[in-house]
Amino acid sequence: MADKKMLGASLYVPATHKDLQQIANGQLLGDVRSLIFCTEDAVADSELGYALFNLSLALQQMPERPGINRFVRVRSPDILKRVLDMPGADKLSGFVLPKITRHNFDAYFQKIRGTHHQLMPTLETAEVFDEGEMKLFRQCLQAPGVREHILALRIGGNDLLALLGIRRPRHLTIYRTPLGAVISRLVTTFLPHGFALSAPVFEHLGNPALLAQEVQEDLAHGLTGKTAIHPSQVAQIEQHYRVQRSDMEVAQRIIDGASPAVFKMNDSMCEVATHRAWAHGVVEQARVFGIQHGEGDSPCLNPQAANPDKASQHD
Repeated sequence: MADKKMLGASLYVPATHKDLQQIANGQLLGDVRSLIFCTEDAVADSELGYALFNLSLALQQMPERPGINRFVRVRSPDILKRVLDMPGADKLSGFVLPKITRHNFDAYFQKIRGTHHQLMPTLETAEVFDEGEMKLFRQCLQAPGVREHILALRIGGNDLLALLGIRRPRHLTIYRTPLGAVISRLVTTFLPHGFALSAPVFEHLGNPALLAQEVQEDLAHGLTGKTAIHPSQVAQIEQHYRVQRSDMEVAQRIIDGASPAVFKMNDSMCEVATHRAWAHGVVEQARVFGIQHGEGDSPCLNPQAANPDKASQHD
């Protein structure tokens, strides 16, 4: 079963990609921990037949890869059923569902009921701007037998901005657009009830400083994972998921059963009852992504990352 803490930077790959099989089996982009094979926005209507054929070949020869999450982004319940019927579909972690609301979710969910597959519904319709609708959708996801299939909710930033007639400016993070308030509201609607949220894509390549700033804001909002549109973004994103050594030390002290209920450390007050959940999250994050040891300690880019032919698609 996929682990929301392991999502990291999820890379979208069109199902029409000429190297889909090599990517799926780890020969290419082997360092990417979360792959999403897309049959929706990344694939033209005229190419859907080939995309499904190409995907079916990849799934047939795709080996088991523990610790690697592999999903398919489907474009309809019918396509979900067709993918489930493909040999090798059992090796998938699950599915990304597009443009999900409380009205169309069940049509998708009924297809995977009784399977091990997990779902990542994408919030990218006008209903996202309606707090009442999001609360009703949350109730839908909390239904018996449903919740355990929900890995995370993905925030479709580009589609939401498109509904507002806006494109993300090149010099601002997503939090400096009208979506900043929307994301904050989604956080308070879903996170307290145990649902993880994945951050929107950063669509501009070549601006690592702004990407770094946005990832820091993602983390400050409690978002788990982020969509990457190109392999070169994966290491840039995930280096910020590494835990600061000082945070790790504080987290371990909070978890220590011998610690007092309240204590001072690194010029901050630590309250065990209040900060315990944070501390366990930090320890788990360090287990997955490692610890920041100092300047220059960033992961190496995959050798394939510089190849623009490996570019993928987006939320």
